[in-house]
Amino acid sequence: MSEQGSLGVAVIGTGRMGADHVRRITDVISGAHVAAVVDLDTDRAKAIAAGIEGCVSYGDAAEALAAPGVAAVLVASPGPAHEAALLTAFEHDLPVLCEKPLTPDSASALRLLEAEQRLGHRRVQVGFMRRYDREYVKLKALLDSGELGRPLLLHNRHRNAEAPPGFTDALAINDSVAHEMDVTRWLLGQEITAVTVLRPRPSAYAPEGLSDPQFVVFETDGGAVVDVEIFLSARYGYQVQAEAVCENGTARIGDGHDMLVNTAGRWGGTVTPSYIERFEDAYDRQVQAWVDATRRGEVTGPSTWDGYAVAAVSEAGVRALTEGVRVEVELLERPAFYR
Repeated sequence: MSEQGSLGVAVIGTGRMGADHVRRITDVISGAHVAAVVDLDTDRAKAIAAGIEGCVSYGDAAEALAAPGVAAVLVASPGPAHEAALLTAFEHDLPVLCEKPLTPDSASALRLLEAEQRLGHRRVQVGFMRRYDREYVKLKALLDSGELGRPLLLHNRHRNAEAPPGFTDALAINDSVAHEMDVTRWLLGQEITAVTVLRPRPSAYAPEGLSDPQFVVFETDGGAVVDVEIFLSARYGYQVQAEAVCENGTARIGDGHDMLVNTAGRWGGTVTPSYIERFEDAYDRQVQAWVDATRRGEVTGPSTWDGYAVAAVSEAGVRALTEGVRVEVELLERPAFYR
């Protein structure tokens, strides 16, 4: 959308996620337009830019972020490239929406944490889009109200129809279960202190060498216990569910997102085929919230600290997976800057 006064966004990375964000900014949300696209595959970037009035393609992020008309950055490149892109955005003091992971490891995330604090103000919102999903928002409000008492357990199920090509056991933790790491911290308002990973026998449909499913257990500093079933080869579709078990009751989300039909002795509905369909509205709401806040001169949503915390939990999770033991999370004390 290119109405006068809208926010000029540079989208870094034009793969599946980046291209979808380009579409979202151009056709769905309001208040912003795509001013630049960046990709090492310059032909792909040129093809996307050609369909957007006033959009310029680049093969180098630094060149794009210095271009006139770029007032904000959406980072959708692979995780290992995030640190360099964010540091360049900091040099221009540009607000950033960065797809998760913030970075693939806690050391690089910590460097970004320190660099942002040197700026003296927040610049980064991390793309943990489940915080913008209507059902998760409703569950968060219920838990915060205290109506159900203290949360004791949180059960999560995260199922894909099939594992993405080249997926590994470690990616199941630091790419897929990373979402549950963030929603656990957000829903409960607690930090994760330890991780255990159990591996049942793999499904016959799991790709060669992939332990699938996995069962991940978190402990928190508030005394809650959280479990995550991550099943990448569930065959029937994409499904995400969560159930909070509290002192005075329980609350569950994710049971159905479409019409429920009862007929001829049976009942049923549909299951979304992938994360794009299941969380499309959450992605829309996330980007719209980021644009609105940026135009107000604010930064809201998941912070660099949240990205760092998930990176630290991911590292503990991968160790727990490979060593077969309970691993405590090594997490710095949260700076006052992010409280």
